[in-house]
Amino acid sequence: MASDYIPPVEDYRFLFGEAFGLDLVARGTAGAFSAEDATEIIAGAGEFAASVLAPLETIGDRAGARLEDGQVHLPTGFAEAYRAFVEAGWITAEAPESAGGDGLPGSIRAGLGEIWNGSNAAFALCWLLTAGQIHALDAAASDELRETYLTKLVSGEWTGTMNLTEPDAGTDLGAIRTMATPRDDGSWSISGQKIFITWGDHDVAENIVHLVLARTPDAPAGAKGLSLFVAPKFLPDADGNPGERNAVTTVAIEHKLGIHGSPTCVLSYEDATGYLVGEVGGGLAGMFVMMNSARAGMGFQATGISNRAYQQAAAYAEGRLQGAVFDRPAGTPIAEHPDVRRLLLSMQSRLYAMRALGVYLGDLFDRAETDGTGVLAEFLVPILKGWATEDAVALTSDAIQVHGGMGFIEETGVAQHYRDARIMPIYEGTTAIQSNDLIGRKVIRDSGATAEALFSEMAETVAALRALDDAVAVRTAERLERAVAAGRAATASVLGFGQSRDAYAVSVPYLMLLGTLAGGWMHALAVVAVLSRETAGESDAERLRSADFYGAHHLPRVHMLAETVAAGEVA
Repeated sequence: MASDYIPPVEDYRFLFGEAFGLDLVARGTAGAFSAEDATEIIAGAGEFAASVLAPLETIGDRAGARLEDGQVHLPTGFAEAYRAFVEAGWITAEAPESAGGDGLPGSIRAGLGEIWNGSNAAFALCWLLTAGQIHALDAAASDELRETYLTKLVSGEWTGTMNLTEPDAGTDLGAIRTMATPRDDGSWSISGQKIFITWGDHDVAENIVHLVLARTPDAPAGAKGLSLFVAPKFLPDADGNPGERNAVTTVAIEHKLGIHGSPTCVLSYEDATGYLVGEVGGGLAGMFVMMNSARAGMGFQATGISNRAYQQAAAYAEGRLQGAVFDRPAGTPIAEHPDVRRLLLSMQSRLYAMRALGVYLGDLFDRAETDGTGVLAEFLVPILKGWATEDAVALTSDAIQVHGGMGFIEETGVAQHYRDARIMPIYEGTTAIQSNDLIGRKVIRDSGATAEALFSEMAETVAALRALDDAVAVRTAERLERAVAAGRAATASVLGFGQSRDAYAVSVPYLMLLGTLAGGWMHALAVVAVLSRETAGESDAERLRSADFYGAHHLPRVHMLAETVAAGEVA
C-alpha cells in the first residue's frame, strides 16, 4: 500500500525565504505576501492534501472511472473530496484576481501544484484543466461569457476541460475536422468527435464547461482556420443554473496505463450548442493560453508524483532488512547499501532541482510586468515541462528499483507512481513538441539571447560560490562553470544549424541539457544560501550533500548531451 503523504513544507520554507538570497515571495508580490505567509499556505494545503486527497489515491487507481448509461462515475469519495476542495477555497484562491479569484502568486501556486499532484495526481488533473480554462477565458472571453461561465469556474461550482485531440488530429492540430456552424441566435452548432479529454465527464460537479477547438465554414486550411468555443455539458437556464442537456455525448472512457481515477473521455458533439471565444480564426492563440498554463502545471505534476515515489522508496528502504550491508553493523536496513543510498540520493537531488525550478518559474511570471522577466519565464516553460516529466519517469522507475521485486508487485503501491508518471512526457505536448518550441520559437528566433542571459545568471552564481571557503562550494563552482560552458557550446551548435533538420533532430537532447543544467544551478544557489548563514540550520548538511551528489552524478549529463547536440542528425 502507498505510504502516507508528507507535504514538503520545509523545502518550500527554504525556497521562499532563503534559497534565492531574499524573500522571493515578498519581492514578487511587492510585499502583498511574504515567505512566511507562503509557507503557512503551503502547510495548510499540505494538511488538507494529506488528510483528504491522499487517502483516495490508491482507491482511485484500483476502482478507476466507469461509464454507465452515458454518465461517468468516479470512485467513492471523489465527489466529497471535490466539495471539500471547493469549500476550503483552494480553487478561488489560485484563480487570478482579474477573473474574480484571490490571485495567489505563481511562486506559491508552484508549491500548491506539487502538493495536489503529490497527494493525488488523478484528482489534481480536474483542477489543472479548470485552472487553464480560467486563464483562457479571462484572456479572451466576452463579458457575457465571463459572467455565465468564468464566475462558475472560479467559484468551483463548474469544472473545465480542453478539447483539442481528434482521432486524426493529435500533434497536428491543423488537421482538426470538428465543425462549428453559426446560428441566427449568435450561438454555434458544433459537430465532431474529440478524444483523450481529461475529466471530460464526471459526477463531482454540477456542470462541465468544454473549451473546444473547431473549424468554421470557409475557414482556411490548417491551424489558422481554427476557432475556440465554449460548449457546456448542460446549457445554463435563465438564472444561470444547469438546464437542458447539451448534445455532447460521452461515447467511451479510455482504459489507461495510469491515472485511473482521472476519467479520459471520448466525446461526440452532434449539433451541440457552443459560443465563440474571442475572434473567428483566433482559436489556437486562445487555446495556447490554456496549453501554456497546463504545460507549467505538468512540471509541478512531475515534481509531485516524483516526491510521492521518493517518499515511499525512502520509507521502505529505512525499514527493510535484506542482506549484510557493506561496512555497516548487522541489522542495518537496505537504505545503507551503497547502491540503494545512491538511488535515494539521486531521487532526492533530482526532486529538489524540479521543485526549485518550479518556484523560480512562478517567480518569473510574478515579476513579468514589473521586472520584464516574462521572456525568460516563457523560455523556461518548455524546459520545465519536458525535462521534469522525463526525469520523473526515471525517478519513479528508481523508486521501484529500491523496492526490488516488491516494487513490481501492485500491492506495494509504488508501481502506480511509475504508471501515473508515464503519460507526463506525452500529454500537453510531447517532449519533442516542447523542444521544437524551445529551438524554433525561442533560441533560434532571438539568436540565443535569452539562453545567454540565463547562462550569465549562472555565471554570477559561480562567482558567488568561489567567494566561499568550503569544499562543496569549490566543487560546485567548478562543475557548474564547466557545465555552463558546455551549455553555451551546445547553443552555438543549435544556432549554427539554424532552421534545419539538424537542429530539430537534437532538440530533445538540447532541452534535456538545459533542464539538467538549470537543476544544477538551483542546487548551486542552495549551496550559496546555506553557506552564507551565520549559524547552521538543521537541514544544511543534507542540502549540501544533495547538491554535491547532483553535481557529481547528474550535471555531467550536460557534457554528454552537448556532444550529442553538436553531432546534429546522424545521416
